[in-house]
Amino acid sequence: MKSIHVSATVNGDAVEFICAPDESLLDVLRNRLGLTGAKEGCGTGDCGACSVTLDGRLVCSCLVLGAEAEGATVGTIEGIADGDTLHPLQQSFIDHAALQCGICTPGILVAAKSLLEKNPNPTDTEVRYWLAGNLCRCTGYDKIIYAVQDAAKKMRSA
Repeated sequence: MKSIHVSATVNGDAVEFICAPDESLLDVLRNRLGLTGAKEGCGTGDCGACSVTLDGRLVCSCLVLGAEAEGATVGTIEGIADGDTLHPLQQSFIDHAALQCGICTPGILVAAKSLLEKNPNPTDTEVRYWLAGNLCRCTGYDKIIYAVQDAAKKMRSA
């Protein structure tokens, strides 16, 4: 197979990488760019552990080819904090114990940030609907929903 040269923007930084035509964006992020926050939970797009944004759209990076990132803007969990300052969502997840093992947490945070960028004042139902593609087996969803709502409130008043 012939390798593909890709230029993209990841978390605000211009990057270039070489990948196989059938290599997933998840594998590129983890193995070529060293961004290990996105996790492979299922490899079929069912769990959301690998959620990233691609040109502002929430996607499962296990279902996107690395080559599809050509010219695109990719957002991962590594780009959510501002240096050493946590994003309000990250802080709320800590404050409300909305995480345990951490496998699902990066994908949920990316998805929740995507939601709050589109809808800064979601209802609980809207949060649950938006995060329906992100599975968590440890924490339970109530703490996650509460943390997202708390972060949304703090972000609106900031």
